[in-house]
This record gives sequence, structure tokens and C-alpha cells, in this order.
Amino acid sequence: MPLSEVQILLVEDSPEDAELMLRALKSSHVLNNCHHVEDGAAALNYLFNEGEYKDLVHENPKVVLLDLKLPKIDGIEVLRRIKNDPRTRLIPVVVLTSSQESQDLDAAYKLGVNSYIVKPVDFEHFAEVAVKLGFYWKLMNVPPDLK
Repeated sequence: MPLSEVQILLVEDSPEDAELMLRALKSSHVLNNCHHVEDGAAALNYLFNEGEYKDLVHENPKVVLLDLKLPKIDGIEVLRRIKNDPRTRLIPVVVLTSSQESQDLDAAYKLGVNSYIVKPVDFEHFAEVAVKLGFYWKLMNVPPDLK
């Protein structure tokens, strides 16, 4: 497969939340290329070229937007594997979740998450968060050279 440059890897099992995020990023012209997966196993397969992505040649995404409450492999374990592997540890990871539990917050930061954001409930605030996230991570943040 040809080289695929993904700016954002969105790991979100809720079709509604994923659609809101993608729509908000597109409407603000922040989104160039976003790849969406619905569970933690698919996220890891994408990042490490395994399973259905074994033949995909791609660079690491500029940022991973990661829900915590995921099927197959939860977000904390996905974060642990990303941050423990030298190929992916420098990728910025933003947890975007409905969980306000202190153990989730503490675990995410202990594993090296770059930011922890609790999803707003209403669309207007959700869209505002999506736009600010996109602008920050794509336009303002200066990432390390991941090559």
C-alpha cells in the first residue's frame, strides 16, 4: 500500500462522538487526514502495522485522540503500549473521555499522556473542544522528529 500520512488517529467507539469530532475538525478546516478506529485492538494494529494494517506503509500520526472506555483493549492499556514502545512513545496522546474518575486521570498521567480532556456533553461545547484540540496539536504544538 502507498504511504499514508495521518495527522490524527481518533480512537473512539461511540459513532456519535466520532462523528461529532470529525465534523467539528472538518468544519474548522483543521483536519487534513484523520483515521478513525473503534477499539483499542484496532488502534494498536494501526500503530504497529499488525492485523488488518500489516501491509499499510504509514508515518506515525501527529497526535492520537484516545477514548478510555474502549472494547477489546481499553484506552489505558493502549496508552501503556504506545508510551512503552520506542517507535511510538513520542507521539502525543490526548485522552478524550467521559471519565472523570481520579484513578483514570492518575493512571493516564503516570503513563505519560500529554493531555486529559473530559468530553463535553452538548454538541456546541464538544465542537469547540474539537476545534481547539485540532488547532493546538496541528498548528501550534512543535512535535519532536518522530523518524
